[in-house]
Amino acid sequence: MSNYEEVMTPVKNILVSQPKPETSKNPYTDLAEKFKVKFEFRQFIRIEGIPAKEFRKQRIDIKEYSAIILTSKNAIDHFFRVCEELRIRMTEETKYFCISEAVAVYLQKYIQFRKRKIFFGANGKENELFDVMTKHIPNEKILFPCAHEHRDNINQFLISKNADFSEAFIYETIPTDLNDLNPIHQFDMIMLFTPKGADSLFFNFPDFKQERLRIACMGDLTLKSLESNKIRIDVCAPTTETTSIFMAIEKYLSVVNKKK
Repeated sequence: MSNYEEVMTPVKNILVSQPKPETSKNPYTDLAEKFKVKFEFRQFIRIEGIPAKEFRKQRIDIKEYSAIILTSKNAIDHFFRVCEELRIRMTEETKYFCISEAVAVYLQKYIQFRKRKIFFGANGKENELFDVMTKHIPNEKILFPCAHEHRDNINQFLISKNADFSEAFIYETIPTDLNDLNPIHQFDMIMLFTPKGADSLFFNFPDFKQERLRIACMGDLTLKSLESNKIRIDVCAPTTETTSIFMAIEKYLSVVNKKK
């Protein structure tokens, strides 16, 4: 559907491609109360760890690396799971380069934060992480724990800097079975946060046609994935005006759900 005005109808229910928040007070409840919309939560993907037995086939000796790149809480959990299964204890000299402060703080689950050398980008953007890493690259042997399909931008950056690095595949991202959500057009909007979440939508609904279904997406990579599938993007963040997906949703709902 090419006419944007045709889909500017009120939104009554929104499918969120993430688990339900653990606390009752969250941005979703605020939006639900303000705009009288219903949110349904469903995780579109699941993470499966690669067992240590399979990891060994990659012939990577974790102890040889002086720096680790961590891009998510899942990466942290599965990296230290593999270390535990292999009975590896990271040295206090190891440097950790994290995609965001939230990911860096999560490291406290596994290490004593004050004793480690931990670096992170200010706002969770890759280019900020790259700026932080640049001066350290010549002196480090870097390990990038990731999924089989991951952030190519990090690889390209490391290659461009002639970094001594290796990828370590430690988990896989698998589409969740969403067949019980059929017909998917029972929802007025779907919120997608990752390219893998978008992939799961198309995997579960191979004949997907957008029609009047609104799509809200978070992040440049998610946006590119959807656009490559010729999906109309109705709500997107971050932008200069809406730095979070919740701000973007609020702005959109204030227009389409306005009282007459």
